[in-house]
Amino acid sequence: MVPLHWCLLWLLLPLSSRTQKLPTRDEELFQMQIRDKAFFHDSSVIPDGAEISSYLFRDTPKRYFFVVEEDNTPLSVTVTPCDAPLEWKLSLQELPEEASGEGSGDPEPLEEQRQQIINEEGTELFSYKGNDVEYFISSSSPSGLYQLELLSTEKDTHFKVYATTTPESDQPYPELPYDPRVDVTSLGRTTVTLAWKPSPTASQLKQPIQYCVVINKEHNFKSLCAVEAKLSADDAFMMAPKPGLDFSPFDFAHFGFPSDNLGKERSFLTKPSPKLGRHVYSRPKVDIQKICIGNKNIFTISDLKPDTQYYFDVFVANSNSNMSTAYVGTFARTKEEAKQKTVELKDGKVTDVFVKRKGAKFLRFAPVSSHQKVTFFIHSCLDAIQIQVRRDGKLLLSQNVEGIRQFQLRGKPKAKYLIRLKGHKKGASMLKILATTRPSKQPFPSLPEDTRIKAFDKLRTCSSATVAWLGTQERNKFCIYKKEVDDNYNEDQKKREQNQCLGPDTRKKSEKVLCKYFHSQNLQKAVTTETIKGLLPGKSYLLDVYVIGHGGHSVKYQSKVVKTRKFC
Repeated sequence: MVPLHWCLLWLLLPLSSRTQKLPTRDEELFQMQIRDKAFFHDSSVIPDGAEISSYLFRDTPKRYFFVVEEDNTPLSVTVTPCDAPLEWKLSLQELPEEASGEGSGDPEPLEEQRQQIINEEGTELFSYKGNDVEYFISSSSPSGLYQLELLSTEKDTHFKVYATTTPESDQPYPELPYDPRVDVTSLGRTTVTLAWKPSPTASQLKQPIQYCVVINKEHNFKSLCAVEAKLSADDAFMMAPKPGLDFSPFDFAHFGFPSDNLGKERSFLTKPSPKLGRHVYSRPKVDIQKICIGNKNIFTISDLKPDTQYYFDVFVANSNSNMSTAYVGTFARTKEEAKQKTVELKDGKVTDVFVKRKGAKFLRFAPVSSHQKVTFFIHSCLDAIQIQVRRDGKLLLSQNVEGIRQFQLRGKPKAKYLIRLKGHKKGASMLKILATTRPSKQPFPSLPEDTRIKAFDKLRTCSSATVAWLGTQERNKFCIYKKEVDDNYNEDQKKREQNQCLGPDTRKKSEKVLCKYFHSQNLQKAVTTETIKGLLPGKSYLLDVYVIGHGGHSVKYQSKVVKTRKFC
């Protein structure tokens, strides 16, 4: 009888570029050979008790072989599709035990035996089509040559295969608990907390394991191999090998496929640099994140988007074998952003409003009586702010506002007005707003178009500075204040002083210079000057002018820094 080893080897000679010995569990050198990845280079042999990775070209079937030497042998085969569904089947081919030799008693040549095996289709034991991790398990299998044939009809893809004749003792895949579901224990607008029962591999068998959590917006994953394939879609990718060329299933790093380095956390926020010598393809960004968290079985994911559906998967990986098992994944939609309260405006009353950077605030004005016109007064304290006004859903106004602005809109009986205020992208906004159907009494003072303070350099002395500012046709009260500042007073400090809504009541009494009333019917003559005395030589001073309206509301002109002469 021809030994099974030699018969299988002869069968595979056309598939291999060099002679190699088929490992079995009976060989002492098996573990050493498994550690030597080059041993299986260019091989179609599935080693007993080791997981291999390989590649399939679309519509090009691939066959693998392994031998069972004795009858009544347990057998387990696991196929893991990575990024495409697979069709695979397992069949048994009996090897010829003896040959007729045409009555001579001599065995048939090995070449004839090989042709006889290839020509026989064998007995189909199991078949499957899909993208699940699928198993064939038999507690008692006959001896013979087993053939695993795989096919991908969707696209080029890669996969993993594990076969063993000692499934009870191997247990390379971590076990799942009796309840393998992933539960959502807490759900917020930007956070989700997951919990799952620990794997018996860690709690009972005391083997080292770690859990990896995967988050994405598309679907749940059935294997960590599928996750790695999705992650690699955003990496530098080399052209796959040409059909017909054999390559090592252990050396997929050479072809741009991910390794099983589960200890490293990966993020969809980072992208490795392309390696030299590879043909790089442009791939769409992959919105997926994998985080390995050790042996914890509770984990909180943060920085999620509100009102968005996410899919969550948990994989337990054996740190010794580097092989993993998937829990039953789950999905959840994060909570919506809290609906902002709408501020009710009262007719003729000033309301203070604060808007976050890039934020928005909504206000509502519902006049209690019939009205022909509605007037809105807006005083923007800091940066410009955008205002939109809708009447019963119809957009009436959309403007950017700086300083003080007044808008008058046509009224309508029983109409309701919705005001939307949108903050500036550079920083938070503060403003005062008033809505009224009786605009005869203006609460805010009128302002000139130019609110700068002019300093006269030639009139500077060691103890005084002369400044001027514009007024209006309306008689208003003006108050001027001074404050000594450092010589290195910069724009950032100046900006903090520019809140135009802060009135004179926030200033120290010692900073007050004077207050006076001023107006002119001729706008070209509506200018006033003032000399601030009692200053120190060579010092810098911050000057502010406030104009105060009839309702007591004040507006600050643009601040001005002046410096007295050091020598006179």
